[in-house]
Amino acid sequence: MEKYALLDLNTGKFDGGLETLFPGWNGAQERLCVYSPHDDDAILGAGYAMRAALDSGAQVHIFIVCSGNAGYSTVEAKDTIVETRKRETLACYAAFGIPAENIVFLDFSDFSALSSLGWQVAPDREGHFHRTIAELRARKITRILAPNHYREHIDHIAASMMAAYDAPQCGDAMAVDWGEPTPVLSVAEYSVWADLDPEDALLHKRDPHLRANTVLVAAPEVEECVCNGIRQYASQQEIIAGLIEQRQERRLGDGRYVEVYLRFDPRPKLDFSPYRLAVERALS
Repeated sequence: MEKYALLDLNTGKFDGGLETLFPGWNGAQERLCVYSPHDDDAILGAGYAMRAALDSGAQVHIFIVCSGNAGYSTVEAKDTIVETRKRETLACYAAFGIPAENIVFLDFSDFSALSSLGWQVAPDREGHFHRTIAELRARKITRILAPNHYREHIDHIAASMMAAYDAPQCGDAMAVDWGEPTPVLSVAEYSVWADLDPEDALLHKRDPHLRANTVLVAAPEVEECVCNGIRQYASQQEIIAGLIEQRQERRLGDGRYVEVYLRFDPRPKLDFSPYRLAVERALS
């Protein structure tokens, strides 16, 4: 049984490498950054891709956007939940194979990340932009995974916008004192809970129920690696069992599991040719 296989839903072709998800993927030369709205979102939604990247020799980095300050399930835990979740996060990703130095905590308040989009968001307060661009450049990130922006969670919308707009700006010759511009080669979106935006499926004339354009198929050992990481969130034990049980919806008949992604261009160039053709036809 192959450990990984990727299906391009636009062509119907399978591939054993990560090139389907990240065109031109170059293994140990790559540095993948996953924007995670909350600490556990990256492993819940993008665990297979992270594990496949690690297995190919690449580095994996995670930007955790929100602090987790709303993640307490008892009033007694309210004042300690942020530090508790940070410890659990480091344990989760260490068990998964990602070192602490590859994790960035942005520490924006839960349910409030939208108010931190951009550079200067108030006269005395910076938003996300300076920090993330500097970190992307310093870490020489080559690929980005963004969370689903479509009807999932207010913080997921914010984190998705951060990732999508940071990606092209990272390589632009702007704010060069924040670090040497480093081009991000490709971007894709992952889902944690909600279905993805139907736009890509409609444009490519896929079945609208197939909103992702890439499916990553992983061996059972990869799923167990993800579940082992999730189990490190002891403060969330009331929902962990349910989370792991729900993941059985991903299981194929042969025992492998699926994870879905949506490749997209964060800065699509406007093509004037169809407009010129439309005008010329109308004038003829």
